[in-house]
Amino acid sequence: MLMKTDAAMKPADTDEGTPVSVKIRERLNAARHRFNANDNIADFLEPGELEQLLDEVEVKMQGVLDSLVIDTERDHNTGDTARRVAKMYLNEVFKGRYVRAPSITEFPNAEHLNELMIVGPITVRSACSHHFCPVIGKIWIGVMPNEHTNVIGLSKYARLAEWVMGRPQIQEEAVVQLADLIMEKTQPDGLAIVMQASHYCMAWRGVKDMDSKMINSVMRGVFLKDPALRREFLALIPQKD
Repeated sequence: MLMKTDAAMKPADTDEGTPVSVKIRERLNAARHRFNANDNIADFLEPGELEQLLDEVEVKMQGVLDSLVIDTERDHNTGDTARRVAKMYLNEVFKGRYVRAPSITEFPNAEHLNELMIVGPITVRSACSHHFCPVIGKIWIGVMPNEHTNVIGLSKYARLAEWVMGRPQIQEEAVVQLADLIMEKTQPDGLAIVMQASHYCMAWRGVKDMDSKMINSVMRGVFLKDPALRREFLALIPQKD
């Protein structure tokens, strides 16, 4: 029986049995690309690897259930929990880490619009990076366009927000990420974002305060420089709950 020489071995042969997460991590490290919880890593996934990653997370999640001393073999409620949790993380609540940004059609500002436009409230759902507990809230976006601003559809603001929030996030960082993305896509004179959210790491655990909410804002361009415009934006936002 002939044995393969090292020179004849294909690259796939050399890493057979290596977890797909390790392969992805090696690519990220080689490119010196950050992969924090709220980073997108879609450019470093090869075809079919997301499905392999789902299988790997399922196995690891089953280990968590075993360590929690849950009899998933006999408990009819948790028999498929490991698979369901893996699918939830990769295909739903943290999808923003593993897929590319939504396609956004941009149009020139043909009518040279230069008046304040506000979009919201946009319902957003995320999870805190500290405990993976839900963060659920609303976002208001104010845009001050200029004649060179790219115009995008109103629904596209919601799609961009969903993509950014679909990762383990810290609210303050999430709003900055969204502001950077919208500024890059539209190039307005100014951008304002306000987010109000309930954090279940505070409501479900810890102090278990169900009524507390966090509100934060990011102001860019003329919203940062013009107090009157900033007041107008804040005054036009409907009364928050």
